[in-house]
Amino acid sequence: MDQRRPLIAGNWKMNGLLADGVALAEGLAELSRQHDGLPPDAAAEVPPDVPLALPCDVLVCPPFTLIDRIVQAVAGTKIAVGGQDCHEKVSGAHTGDVAAEMLKDLGCRYVIVGHSERRADHLETDHAVRVKAEAALRAGLVAIICVGETEAERDAGQTEAVVARQIAGSVPPVATPATVVVAYEPVWAIGTGKTATPEEAQAVHARIRKELDALLGSAAASGMRILYGGSVKPGNAAELLGQPDIDGALVGGASLKVEDFWAIAAAAK
Repeated sequence: MDQRRPLIAGNWKMNGLLADGVALAEGLAELSRQHDGLPPDAAAEVPPDVPLALPCDVLVCPPFTLIDRIVQAVAGTKIAVGGQDCHEKVSGAHTGDVAAEMLKDLGCRYVIVGHSERRADHLETDHAVRVKAEAALRAGLVAIICVGETEAERDAGQTEAVVARQIAGSVPPVATPATVVVAYEPVWAIGTGKTATPEEAQAVHARIRKELDALLGSAAASGMRILYGGSVKPGNAAELLGQPDIDGALVGGASLKVEDFWAIAAAAK
């Protein structure tokens, strides 16, 4: 458990024009420098021996259009930047798509794949998610692989079966704790204000870890971070993040407010 440093990731989704996005990132960067005791003009690369005041890693995933400027805005901090999706190919005739290598080239360290909104709106299958995750690993990015059940599946008592199927089909067999993060996002809780109770979320996270054990082995499963996402707010973050198998949060709406997102990060243990 000690090796799983919490990760608080902000998924901005399709929100933010340039001025708003830069202001949000600069607000987070300022708080990060203040908490870490760094000067405002700190070097773009923070020395690895500089301790972080927050007991977690912090990540923001803006729209593609903002990535370059957000990377610049958080320079001098240990805030990481990620993409919200990637294509499975390195390059080619794929109009409107973005390769994982392109994200890496801009300064991204992570990429989200298989978010429920991609699975639903773009009909992405578990196999499609897996090959995108493999593309992320190929490019040297950490893949955040999302799984989660719909409200109908939950009401039918299929939650654990659904996430087990998604883990088996979406997680590359070469995944390691250093290359892959799993995010459990119950679809019925995303943007609805509904949240799984800490006990409900913990039960699903424990099942996910069991499936990771079967797929990757106990060493990888015990070290892999599993995030919770679904209307995470400052008011419920501490209780959720206090569960033994919840290793952070993938935050939607609250990640668009500097104070709320920072408060969630501060709640990590």
